[in-house]
Amino acid sequence: MPQRIHLSSPHLGGLERGYVDEAFASNWIAPLGPHVDAFQEEFARCVGAPHALALSSGTAALHLALQLVGVGPGDDVLVSTLTFSASVNPIRYLGASPIFIDSERASWNLDPALLEEELEARARSGRLPRAVVVVHLYGQSADLDPILAACERHDVPVIEDAAEALGSTYKGRAPGTRGRAGVFSFNGNKIITTSGGGMLVSPDEGLIRHALKLATQARDAAPHYQHSEVGYNYRLSNVLAAIGRAQLRVLEERVAARRGNQAYYARALADVPGLTFMPEAPWGRHTRWLTTLTVDPARFGADREAVRLALEREDIEARPVWKPMHLQPVFSAFARRGGRVAEELFQNGLCLPSGSNLTPEDLDRVVDVVRAVHQGR
Repeated sequence: MPQRIHLSSPHLGGLERGYVDEAFASNWIAPLGPHVDAFQEEFARCVGAPHALALSSGTAALHLALQLVGVGPGDDVLVSTLTFSASVNPIRYLGASPIFIDSERASWNLDPALLEEELEARARSGRLPRAVVVVHLYGQSADLDPILAACERHDVPVIEDAAEALGSTYKGRAPGTRGRAGVFSFNGNKIITTSGGGMLVSPDEGLIRHALKLATQARDAAPHYQHSEVGYNYRLSNVLAAIGRAQLRVLEERVAARRGNQAYYARALADVPGLTFMPEAPWGRHTRWLTTLTVDPARFGADREAVRLALEREDIEARPVWKPMHLQPVFSAFARRGGRVAEELFQNGLCLPSGSNLTPEDLDRVVDVVRAVHQGR
C-alpha cells in the first residue's frame, strides 16, 4: 500500500548526524555552545543580517521582538490577517491589540495601500500603532518598499515575520532583514528544520543583546543569580543548532526542489480549468515553501474542500489556505481594515503536498486525484 504523502515533512540529509555526534562528543547539549554560536553567524551571513540570535521557536523570536520595540498593554499592533495564529499570539502575550490588514492579490501578502490608509487614519486620530508585523506568506515576500516607507513616515517600527520565507528574495535581498527585526522559524515543516527552533535577526546590536538576556531568564551580570527584568527560557540547544547548521548548507537545494514541485503541478494541471496557482510577484523569488492554489468551483466542477477530502481518502495530506485571523473566534473582537481578499483566498485556497523529498511518483498521485475530482470520478 502506498505510504502517506505529507504536506511538508522534514527532509534530513547526510550532514546532520556528523554535527550532532560532535555536539554529543563535546558534551555541549545545553542551550549554548559552539554550534549555537556558529549557527547564528552562518545564518546571519546567509540572509545578510548584521546580528542573529538562535531561539527555541519563531514565536519566541516574535515575542521578544515586539517587547523590545516597546509593545505593551493597551497598545495596538497592525498585522497581516492572512497568516498563522503564531503571528498574532505574541501581540496578545504583551497585552496589546492586533489590528488586521487585508491581503493584496499580487503576492497574497499584506496590502501596502490598506496599511497606509490605516496609518493615515490613526495619525489623524492621534493613535498610531506601536508596531507593524508584516508576514511573508508561503515562501514569498510582501511588497516591502511601500510598507517600510509608510511606516517610516509615521515612525512606526516594522517587524518582519519571515517564518515561511527563508530562501525567498525581495529585490535581491532576503525578507526579514529590512525592518527593525526579522523572525524566522525552523519548525519541522519549514524549508529547513531544527525540529523546533527560530532565529531573531536585526541591524540593531543592542536589540539582539537585550533579547539574549531576556531569552536567558534575564539574568543580570552578577556572580549570583540576580534579575531586574522578567525573562524567558527561549534559547536554542546546541544539539538542535547542530542540525540547523547542516540544514542551512542545503537551503538552495531545498528551494530548488520546492520550486520544482510547483512547476511540476503547474505543467501537469495546465489544461484543468478553474485552478490558479499563487502568483510569483515580480519583486523577487518565491521559494514555493508550500504550493498553493485556488479552486474556482464553477469552472473546476468542485470546490476546494471536495479536492482536499478526495486527497485525504487517498492518504494524501492537503490543507486549506490559512483562515484569516479576523475570522478566528479568539480574535474576532479586534478591528480590521479590509478582509475580502483574505476571505476569498481562504474559501477557495488549497495547499498541496510540497516537501523537498517528494518523488515524481508522489507528485503523480496528487495530480491524478485532482484530475479525477475535476472529471467527476
